[in-house]
Amino acid sequence: MPQPLSSKENSLFRQLVKNYETKQYKKGIKAAEQILKKTPNHGDTQAMKALILNSQGQTDEAFALAKVALKNDVKSHICWHVYGILYRSAKNYDEAIKAYKFALRLEPESLQIQRDLATLQIQVRDYQGYIESRRAMLKARPQMRQNWTALAVAFHLAGQLSEAIDILERYEQTLKTPPPRSDIEHSEAALYKNTVMGEKGDFEAALKHLDSIYKANADRTAVMELRAQYLLELDRKPEAEQAYRELLERNAEYRAYYDGLEKSLGLDRSNSENVDKLLEMYKSYADKNPRYDAPTRVPLDFLDGDKFRAAADGYLRRMLGKGVPSTFNNVKALYQDPAKKKAIEELVLGYESEEHKEANGESADRFTPAVLYFLAQHYNYHLSRDLAKALDYIDRAIELDPKFVDYTMTKARVWKHYGNTQKAAQIMNEARELDEKDRYINTKCAKYQLRNNENEKAIDTMSKFTRNEAVGGALGDLHDMQCMWYLIEDGEAYYRQGELGLALKRFQAIHDIFGVWEEDQFDFHTFSLRKGQIRAYVDMVRWEDGLRAHPFYTRAAVSAIKIYTLLHDKPELATPQTNGTPGKKTKKPKEEKKSPAKPAVDAEGVPKKEDTDPQGVALRETASPLEDAMKYVSPLLHSSPKTIEAQNVGFEVFFRRRKWLLALKCLRSAHEIDPENPTLHHQTVRFKHTRKFSPEIQIPLADEEKVTDPSKSTLFRRARSSRAQ
Repeated sequence: MPQPLSSKENSLFRQLVKNYETKQYKKGIKAAEQILKKTPNHGDTQAMKALILNSQGQTDEAFALAKVALKNDVKSHICWHVYGILYRSAKNYDEAIKAYKFALRLEPESLQIQRDLATLQIQVRDYQGYIESRRAMLKARPQMRQNWTALAVAFHLAGQLSEAIDILERYEQTLKTPPPRSDIEHSEAALYKNTVMGEKGDFEAALKHLDSIYKANADRTAVMELRAQYLLELDRKPEAEQAYRELLERNAEYRAYYDGLEKSLGLDRSNSENVDKLLEMYKSYADKNPRYDAPTRVPLDFLDGDKFRAAADGYLRRMLGKGVPSTFNNVKALYQDPAKKKAIEELVLGYESEEHKEANGESADRFTPAVLYFLAQHYNYHLSRDLAKALDYIDRAIELDPKFVDYTMTKARVWKHYGNTQKAAQIMNEARELDEKDRYINTKCAKYQLRNNENEKAIDTMSKFTRNEAVGGALGDLHDMQCMWYLIEDGEAYYRQGELGLALKRFQAIHDIFGVWEEDQFDFHTFSLRKGQIRAYVDMVRWEDGLRAHPFYTRAAVSAIKIYTLLHDKPELATPQTNGTPGKKTKKPKEEKKSPAKPAVDAEGVPKKEDTDPQGVALRETASPLEDAMKYVSPLLHSSPKTIEAQNVGFEVFFRRRKWLLALKCLRSAHEIDPENPTLHHQTVRFKHTRKFSPEIQIPLADEEKVTDPSKSTLFRRARSSRAQ
C-alpha cells in the first residue's frame, strides 16, 4: 500500500512537481528529501526525485530510485510514467512505450501520458499505435483543432489517405462559420488536405477543392503550383499552359515552370521537329528581360549542331562580357555531350585568340580575364582535363588581376588534381590571405590543409571564425555547431596518419550528430501540430526516415568500419603505446589540450558531460571492434542499401564475424549495384575460397552461384582470359 501524505507533505509534493517543471532542480531535491524524511517509502516522491536526478545527468541513480519507487507503489501511474520518461531519455523506446501503456492503463484519462505515448509512437514510426493514441486524444478533446489534424497526419503517414481526408472533412463540418483568411492555421490545413487528395491520385476532386480554397488561402504560390500540376495531370493542356505562364510571370528563373510549360504545349525535346517551337518559346521570355539567365541557358540543353553553337556563343559572350565567375559552373553539365564540350572549347579559345578587339574600356577589362578563368576551369574539369594548360591559363588570369580570390583558389584546385596536396594547401592559404574576412575561402583553406594532413594548421585557420572561448576552443565550437565537413576531413586526415583513436573520435562525433537530429524530432511532433505547420511537418518526418542516407554519414560510417576491421585484423594497433603504426605515439590536437577552469554548464545550469576520452583511446582499445563496427553497419545498410561502399564494408564485418548468409547478402546486393566493382571481385574470390575450405558453412548452392559463378561476371572472364594469355 502506498504511504499517504499529510496536507503539508501534499503541498510540498505539488511544489516538487512545479520545481521540476520550472527546472529548479536544487529546490526540487530539497522538497523531495523533506517529504521522504517523513514518509521514506512514498513512491511518487521517489519517482519525482529520480526524474530530477536524471535531468542532472545522474542516470544510474535515477533508474535505481525509480525501481525502488515502483516497488513501493506498483499501482502508481506517476511511477510508471516517470519510468517511461527515464527509458525515453536513455533512448530505450520499446521499454518506454511499455511503461507509458502501463501508466495509461492505471490512469486512462491522463492526457499528458497519452501525449507522451503518442509522441514516442510517431518517433519509432509505430503508425497504427499512433493512430489509436491520436483517436483517443480526439475523443477526449474534440474541440481542439490540432487533435483533428494530428489524427489526419497519422492516417496520412500510415498510407491511409482516404481516412486522412475523411477526418479533415469531418473537422470542416464542425465549423459553424468559415474561418477568416487571416487564420493561417486553417489555411494550412485546407492546403494540406488538398495535397493529400493529390497524393491519392484523385486530381479532379483535388482541382475542384483547390479552386474552392484559392481566394482564402495565404500560400498563393503553392496553390498556383498545385493547380498547374493538376491541370497537367488531367490533360487540360490549354489551362495548364496558362497556369504555368502565370507562374513564370512570378518567377522566370525557376526551371520546373519551364518544364511544365513545355509539357502543356506538347513539346518534346527529343523530337527535332519541336526544336524551333521550343527555341521561340524561350526567346519570348529572354526578350522580356535581358537579365534573365534561365531562358537563355535552358535551350543549350536540347539544341545541337550549328543551333547549339550559335546559342552557346551568345550565352557565353554575354556572361563573359559581364565577367560572371560562375559561367563555367553554369555550362559544365553540358560536357556530358562530347560534341557540346568540343564546341564550347572552340568558342572560348576563339575569344582568347581574337583578343576581343571590338570590346574596349571596362567591358574588355572584364572579358579577357573571364575568358582565361573559364579556360582554366575547363582544362581543370575531369571531362576535359589538361592540367598544364589549366595552370598556364590561371597564371595569366592572376597576372591580370592578382587580388581576385577565385583565380588563386582555382590554381590551388589545379595543384590538388596534380596530387600535390602540400602545394595546393599553400596556394589556397595565399588565396585566404587575399580576403581574410571571407568565411568561405577560410573554410576551403582549412579543408586543403586537412587534405595535406595539417590538422593543427587547419584548426588555427578555422579559429578565425569560431568562438574560441567555448569549451574545447575552436574544435569544441565546431562540435557545438555540428560542422560535419570539418569533423569528417579531420577524421580522415588522422586515419591517413595512423591516428586511429582520434579518427574514430571524429567519426563517432558524426554518428552522434545524426543521433541528435533524430532526437530533435521530438520537439516538432507537438510544436508543428500546435502551430499548424502540417505540410512542413510531414516533409520533415519523411526526410528523417532517410536521414542516415546522407553522404556525410555514409562517408564517416565507411571509414569507421574500415578502422574497426583493421583493429580486428591487427590487435597490436590498439595498444596504448601505438596508434595506427607500431611505435608511433598519439598526437594531442592543439585545441584539446585545454581544459576549462570551471565545470561547463548548459543554459539551465546543469553540468555538461565531460569528455573523459578526448584522444579516442577507449574507442581504439576496444576489446570487441567488430561489435563496435555493427553500430555503423546496421544503419548504413538500412539507409544506404544502394551504395556499393556500404555493401563492401558490410561484407568485411559479416565475413569476420562468420555471419555467412549476411556476408553473402552483401555480395549479392553489391553485385546488383555494380557487378564490375573490383572490391566485389576480390571479396567474391575470398568468399568462394572460404566456402571451399570451411565445410561448416551451410549455404544453398543456388544462392551462392548467383554471385560467385564465374560465367556471370565479366571480371572473372577477363581474369581467365589474362591467365590463358
